[in-house]
Amino acid sequence: MSEKKTYGTVLIKAAKIMDFLAAAPDQSLQEIAQATEMTSSTTLKILDTLVLIDYVQKSKDKTYRLGIKLIRYANKSIEQIDLSEITLPYFDKLQQTIDETIHLGVLNENEVLYINKLDPKNQTIRMASKVGITRPLYNSAMGKAILAELSEAEVEQYIATHSLVAYTEHTITDSARLLSELEDIRQTWIAYDDEEVERDIFCSGVTLKKGNEIIGAFSISMPKYRVTAEKKQLINEKILETKRLIEKDLA
Repeated sequence: MSEKKTYGTVLIKAAKIMDFLAAAPDQSLQEIAQATEMTSSTTLKILDTLVLIDYVQKSKDKTYRLGIKLIRYANKSIEQIDLSEITLPYFDKLQQTIDETIHLGVLNENEVLYINKLDPKNQTIRMASKVGITRPLYNSAMGKAILAELSEAEVEQYIATHSLVAYTEHTITDSARLLSELEDIRQTWIAYDDEEVERDIFCSGVTLKKGNEIIGAFSISMPKYRVTAEKKQLINEKILETKRLIEKDLA
C-alpha cells in the first residue's frame, strides 16, 4: 500500500512547533529547533510567521509560547462542544413531538455555522444540510433570529457591509423589508426562512442566550409541503418551550 501523499510540509513543521510549545511553554529558539529536529534558520522563519498571526507569542527574553489567538480558537471549540452536549437532550425531546430536522448553530464571522444536526426519525425526505456549513444572517431562520437580537447600530452596520443577494425568488433583498421583519421577530422571538435559502424548505429559528449574550441559535427545518397552520403553531409553542428550558439550564 502506497503512503498517503501530504501537502503543506511547512504546516506540518508549524504544527510540531505548536505541539511542543503546548507541552513546554517559554522555550528558546535553540530549544524549539532541537526538540522539533529542524534547523534554527527554518524554525525561526516559521516562528516569525506564527508570531505575526498571533498563533505564537514571543516574550522580551526571546522565549516563545502559544499565542492568544490560538487559545481563543481552542476556547471557542470547547464552548461549541459544550453547547452541543447541553442542548442534545432537549433536542431529542423536541424531536419526539416535532419529527423534523433540528439544526444548532453559532455566530461565526457574520454567518451562522452549523455545529450540530438531528435528522428526523420517521421522515423519508430529509434536509441535505451538514454540520460545518454556514448560512447568511439575512435569509436564514437562525440568522434572522440573531440579527433581531443585535442593536440598531449593529444591524445597520451589517446591512451596510453585506449585499442582500437573492438565493431564491423568495429571498428578502430589500433592507427596509428586512428591518420590518426583524421588528416582527422581536415581538414573537421566532424567525422564519420561508424558501429564502432553498426552494421548498421552511425553517423556524430562535436564539439561545446566556444572560444577555447570544451563544447560539437553533431551528426546525422541513419541506414546505409539510407545513400546515396547525403544525406551525405547534412548532412555535415547542421551539419557545425548548428555548426557555435550555436557557434556564445555561443560566
